[in-house]
Amino acid sequence: MTNTLHRFGDADSFHDDYIVFAIPAKGKNDAGSLPKLRKFLEMALAFHPINLGDARNGGALRPRRDMDPTQHWRRSHQPDFQAVIQGLDAPTTVSAVFDNREAAEGFLKAVKEADLGMCVTVSTSLDGAEQICWAANQPRHSINYSLGFEGRTDQLPNRQILMLSTMCGHGMVSHSLCKKMVDWVKEGRRSPPEAAAYLARFCSCGIFNTTRAARIIDAARRRQE
Repeated sequence: MTNTLHRFGDADSFHDDYIVFAIPAKGKNDAGSLPKLRKFLEMALAFHPINLGDARNGGALRPRRDMDPTQHWRRSHQPDFQAVIQGLDAPTTVSAVFDNREAAEGFLKAVKEADLGMCVTVSTSLDGAEQICWAANQPRHSINYSLGFEGRTDQLPNRQILMLSTMCGHGMVSHSLCKKMVDWVKEGRRSPPEAAAYLARFCSCGIFNTTRAARIIDAARRRQE
Protein backbone atom coordinates (compact mmCIF):
# COMPACT_ATOMS: atom_id res chain seq x y z
CA MET A 1 0.00 0.00 0.00
CA THR A 2 1.31 3.45 -0.89
CA ASN A 3 0.01 6.98 -0.61
CA THR A 4 0.63 7.42 -4.36
CA LEU A 5 -2.20 4.98 -5.04
CA HIS A 6 -4.79 7.66 -5.71
CA ARG A 7 -2.88 9.57 -8.39
CA PHE A 8 -5.53 10.53 -10.93
CA GLY A 9 -5.16 9.93 -14.66
CA ASP A 10 -5.27 7.26 -17.33
CA ALA A 11 -2.35 4.88 -17.90
CA ASP A 12 -0.75 7.11 -20.57
CA SER A 13 -0.60 10.03 -18.14
CA PHE A 14 1.99 8.16 -16.04
CA HIS A 15 4.58 7.72 -18.79
CA ASP A 16 6.79 10.25 -16.95
CA ASP A 17 5.86 9.31 -13.38
CA TYR A 18 7.68 6.52 -11.52
CA ILE A 19 8.08 6.35 -7.74
CA VAL A 20 10.21 3.78 -5.92
CA PHE A 21 9.76 3.43 -2.15
CA ALA A 22 11.78 1.72 0.57
CA ILE A 23 9.82 0.94 3.71
CA PRO A 24 11.08 -0.70 6.93
CA ALA A 25 8.53 -2.68 8.95
CA LYS A 26 8.04 -1.45 12.51
CA GLY A 27 9.18 -4.03 15.00
CA LYS A 28 10.57 -6.26 12.25
CA ASN A 29 13.48 -4.61 10.48
CA ASP A 30 13.31 -0.95 11.48
CA ALA A 31 16.11 -1.26 14.06
CA GLY A 32 19.33 -0.20 12.36
CA SER A 33 17.50 0.71 9.13
CA LEU A 34 18.54 4.37 9.07
CA PRO A 35 21.88 3.80 7.23
CA LYS A 36 20.10 1.55 4.74
CA LEU A 37 17.44 4.17 4.05
CA ARG A 38 20.13 6.79 3.59
CA LYS A 39 21.98 4.48 1.19
CA PHE A 40 18.75 3.96 -0.78
CA LEU A 41 18.43 7.72 -1.31
CA GLU A 42 22.13 8.13 -2.12
CA MET A 43 21.92 5.35 -4.71
CA ALA A 44 19.04 7.14 -6.42
CA LEU A 45 21.20 10.19 -7.21
CA ALA A 46 23.12 8.26 -9.89
CA PHE A 47 19.86 7.88 -11.83
CA HIS A 48 18.91 11.58 -11.77
CA PRO A 49 15.67 11.65 -9.78
CA ILE A 50 13.43 14.69 -9.93
CA ASN A 51 12.46 14.35 -6.28
CA LEU A 52 13.50 12.48 -3.15
CA GLY A 53 11.20 12.02 -0.22
CA ASP A 54 11.36 11.48 3.52
CA ALA A 55 7.85 10.93 4.90
CA ARG A 56 8.80 12.61 8.19
CA ASN A 57 10.55 15.71 6.88
CA GLY A 58 9.47 16.27 3.29
CA GLY A 59 10.96 16.29 -0.17
CA ALA A 60 13.72 18.04 -2.08
CA LEU A 61 11.54 21.13 -2.51
CA ARG A 62 10.38 22.37 0.91
CA PRO A 63 8.71 25.39 2.48
CA ARG A 64 10.79 27.72 4.64
CA ARG A 65 9.78 29.76 7.67
CA ASP A 66 12.47 32.40 7.23
CA MET A 67 11.06 33.91 4.01
CA ASP A 68 8.42 36.56 3.57
CA PRO A 69 6.00 36.36 0.59
CA THR A 70 8.10 38.60 -1.66
CA GLN A 71 11.19 36.41 -1.20
CA HIS A 72 9.19 33.25 -1.86
CA TRP A 73 8.50 34.11 -5.50
CA ARG A 74 12.19 34.75 -6.22
CA ARG A 75 13.66 31.71 -4.49
CA SER A 76 15.61 28.92 -6.21
CA HIS A 77 13.59 26.06 -7.66
CA GLN A 78 16.49 23.61 -7.66
CA PRO A 79 15.67 20.50 -5.58
CA ASP A 80 17.97 20.04 -2.59
CA PHE A 81 18.58 16.30 -2.51
CA GLN A 82 21.25 16.50 0.16
CA ALA A 83 18.81 18.15 2.54
CA VAL A 84 16.61 15.06 2.29
CA ILE A 85 19.49 12.60 2.74
CA GLN A 86 21.17 14.45 5.59
CA GLY A 87 17.87 15.29 7.28
CA LEU A 88 16.82 11.66 7.59
CA ASP A 89 16.69 11.18 11.35
CA ALA A 90 14.45 8.17 12.05
CA PRO A 91 13.14 5.04 10.33
CA THR A 92 10.44 6.08 7.88
CA THR A 93 9.25 5.66 4.31
CA VAL A 94 11.67 7.10 1.75
CA SER A 95 11.12 7.52 -1.96
CA ALA A 96 12.75 8.46 -5.23
CA VAL A 97 10.72 9.97 -8.08
CA PHE A 98 11.79 9.62 -11.73
CA ASP A 99 10.37 11.06 -14.93
CA ASN A 100 11.50 8.28 -17.30
CA ARG A 101 11.25 4.52 -17.26
CA GLU A 102 14.92 3.86 -18.02
CA ALA A 103 16.04 5.67 -14.87
CA ALA A 104 13.46 3.87 -12.73
CA GLU A 105 14.50 0.50 -14.17
CA GLY A 106 18.17 1.19 -13.55
CA PHE A 107 17.52 2.26 -9.98
CA LEU A 108 15.36 -0.77 -9.21
CA LYS A 109 18.10 -3.06 -10.55
CA ALA A 110 20.64 -1.32 -8.29
CA VAL A 111 18.33 -1.61 -5.28
CA LYS A 112 17.84 -5.32 -5.89
CA GLU A 113 21.59 -5.88 -6.13
CA ALA A 114 22.17 -3.89 -2.93
CA ASP A 115 19.73 -6.20 -1.08
CA LEU A 116 18.95 -3.70 1.68
CA GLY A 117 16.44 -6.04 3.32
CA MET A 118 13.43 -3.73 3.17
CA CYS A 119 10.14 -3.71 1.34
CA VAL A 120 10.40 -1.94 -2.02
CA THR A 121 7.30 -0.64 -3.78
CA VAL A 122 7.01 0.73 -7.33
CA SER A 123 4.19 3.13 -8.14
CA THR A 124 3.17 4.04 -11.71
CA SER A 125 0.70 2.59 -14.22
CA LEU A 126 0.13 -1.18 -13.85
CA ASP A 127 1.83 -1.88 -17.16
CA GLY A 128 4.73 0.43 -16.33
CA ALA A 129 5.30 -1.24 -12.95
CA GLU A 130 5.18 -4.67 -14.58
CA GLN A 131 7.82 -3.69 -17.13
CA ILE A 132 10.12 -2.18 -14.52
CA CYS A 133 9.93 -5.28 -12.33
CA TRP A 134 10.72 -7.60 -15.22
CA ALA A 135 13.60 -5.39 -16.34
CA ALA A 136 15.06 -5.81 -12.85
CA ASN A 137 14.44 -9.58 -13.04
CA GLN A 138 12.10 -9.25 -10.09
CA PRO A 139 8.64 -10.78 -10.60
CA ARG A 140 5.88 -8.67 -9.15
CA HIS A 141 4.81 -9.73 -5.67
CA SER A 142 1.36 -8.13 -5.56
CA ILE A 143 -0.77 -5.26 -6.86
CA ASN A 144 -2.69 -2.48 -5.13
CA TYR A 145 -4.81 -0.07 -7.10
CA SER A 146 -7.35 2.64 -6.41
CA LEU A 147 -11.03 2.29 -7.30
CA GLY A 148 -11.21 6.02 -7.98
CA PHE A 149 -13.79 8.55 -6.86
CA GLU A 150 -17.37 7.72 -5.94
CA GLY A 151 -20.39 9.73 -4.88
CA ARG A 152 -21.03 13.32 -6.03
CA THR A 153 -18.31 13.32 -8.63
CA ASP A 154 -19.98 16.33 -10.28
CA GLN A 155 -18.64 18.34 -7.34
CA LEU A 156 -15.03 17.49 -8.18
CA PRO A 157 -12.75 19.96 -9.98
CA ASN A 158 -11.76 19.33 -13.60
CA ARG A 159 -9.42 16.58 -14.76
CA GLN A 160 -6.24 18.70 -14.83
CA ILE A 161 -6.74 19.95 -11.27
CA LEU A 162 -7.36 16.42 -10.01
CA MET A 163 -4.22 15.15 -11.73
CA LEU A 164 -2.19 17.85 -9.99
CA SER A 165 -3.70 17.71 -6.50
CA THR A 166 -3.63 13.91 -6.20
CA MET A 167 0.13 13.85 -6.73
CA CYS A 168 0.31 14.56 -3.01
CA GLY A 169 -0.93 11.38 -1.38
CA HIS A 170 -1.66 13.18 1.89
CA GLY A 171 -3.93 15.77 0.26
CA MET A 172 -1.67 18.72 1.11
CA VAL A 173 -1.84 20.28 -2.38
CA SER A 174 -5.21 21.99 -2.52
CA HIS A 175 -7.52 22.17 -5.53
CA SER A 176 -7.66 25.95 -5.21
CA LEU A 177 -3.88 26.34 -5.28
CA CYS A 178 -3.64 24.08 -8.34
CA LYS A 179 -6.27 26.17 -10.13
CA LYS A 180 -4.45 29.36 -9.15
CA MET A 181 -1.16 28.07 -10.59
CA VAL A 182 -2.86 27.03 -13.84
CA ASP A 183 -4.48 30.48 -14.09
CA TRP A 184 -1.17 32.24 -13.45
CA VAL A 185 0.50 30.27 -16.22
CA LYS A 186 -2.36 31.10 -18.58
CA GLU A 187 -1.89 34.78 -17.69
CA GLY A 188 1.86 34.57 -18.32
CA ARG A 189 2.72 35.36 -14.70
CA ARG A 190 4.63 32.11 -14.11
CA SER A 191 6.11 29.35 -16.28
CA PRO A 192 4.83 25.75 -15.96
CA PRO A 193 8.06 24.58 -14.18
CA GLU A 194 7.81 27.48 -11.70
CA ALA A 195 4.18 26.69 -10.95
CA ALA A 196 5.02 22.99 -10.54
CA ALA A 197 7.81 23.84 -8.06
CA TYR A 198 5.43 25.97 -5.98
CA LEU A 199 2.97 23.08 -5.74
CA ALA A 200 5.69 20.57 -4.86
CA ARG A 201 6.65 22.45 -1.68
CA PHE A 202 3.30 21.60 -0.11
CA CYS A 203 3.74 17.84 -0.58
CA SER A 204 4.72 16.71 2.91
CA CYS A 205 6.49 13.47 1.95
CA GLY A 206 8.26 14.36 -1.31
CA ILE A 207 6.41 12.25 -3.88
CA PHE A 208 5.23 15.18 -6.03
CA ASN A 209 6.41 14.89 -9.64
CA THR A 210 7.31 18.34 -10.98
CA THR A 211 7.91 17.08 -14.53
CA ARG A 212 4.42 15.61 -14.79
CA ALA A 213 2.92 18.66 -13.08
CA ALA A 214 4.61 21.07 -15.51
CA ARG A 215 3.34 18.99 -18.45
CA ILE A 216 -0.23 18.99 -17.12
CA ILE A 217 -0.16 22.73 -16.44
CA ASP A 218 1.25 23.46 -19.90
CA ALA A 219 -1.42 21.28 -21.51
CA ALA A 220 -4.10 23.20 -19.62
CA ARG A 221 -2.58 26.50 -20.81
CA ARG A 222 -2.47 25.41 -24.45
CA ARG A 223 -6.11 24.34 -24.39
CA GLN A 224 -6.95 27.89 -23.37
CA GLU A 225 -5.19 29.40 -26.40
